[in-house]
Amino acid sequence: MAPQILLEEMGVPFEMVLIDRDHDGHKSAAYLRLNPNGSIPAYVEGDLVLYESAAICLHLCDSVPTAKLLPALGTAERAHCYKWLMWMTNTLQATLMLYFYPERLMNDGNTAGADELKLHAERKTDALLEQLEAELARHGGPWLLGSRYSVLDPFCMMLCRWTRGFTNVARARDRTYLGPYLQRMLERPAVQRALATEKLEQPWV
Repeated sequence: MAPQILLEEMGVPFEMVLIDRDHDGHKSAAYLRLNPNGSIPAYVEGDLVLYESAAICLHLCDSVPTAKLLPALGTAERAHCYKWLMWMTNTLQATLMLYFYPERLMNDGNTAGADELKLHAERKTDALLEQLEAELARHGGPWLLGSRYSVLDPFCMMLCRWTRGFTNVARARDRTYLGPYLQRMLERPAVQRALATEKLEQPWV
């Protein structure tokens, strides 16, 4: 979702290609040539093929500098942007993956172990979401970098959306600062276009 929203923000033409996970489209020989990890997404631009959503997002921002979705090179703001993007993909997203796919780290049939891991991942995510809460509270701005909308915001919305089914801890949308922040994201035309394209049902976050 994050690369898709960025492309909508930039107003550049692009084509979405469905990879049917229900029929193992992500494991097909053709797709594995694009992304040998068998995960989604993959991005194709001429001879360039990229996977990893954060890398795709950074490339898009570099490719369309007029969109100004990254702070200037060499600035402290740019460094913090890198920090938060890497934190989201390496820490928050990695923890959420444990929540959604705990059985991947268990022996077959170990449902009790999978349930325990899922609960621990949910609780850890709770603490990680509080870091986002604290950052929004610290600077008081509308976006994760403060007054500046950036590559971080679609990525943050994507991951916060994944908490909409939480039952043991507060969802992102139920928190003091993240809730209004996500509503601001939903008001952006680019986000609305992405949601319409995907035909997603509410709650969106």
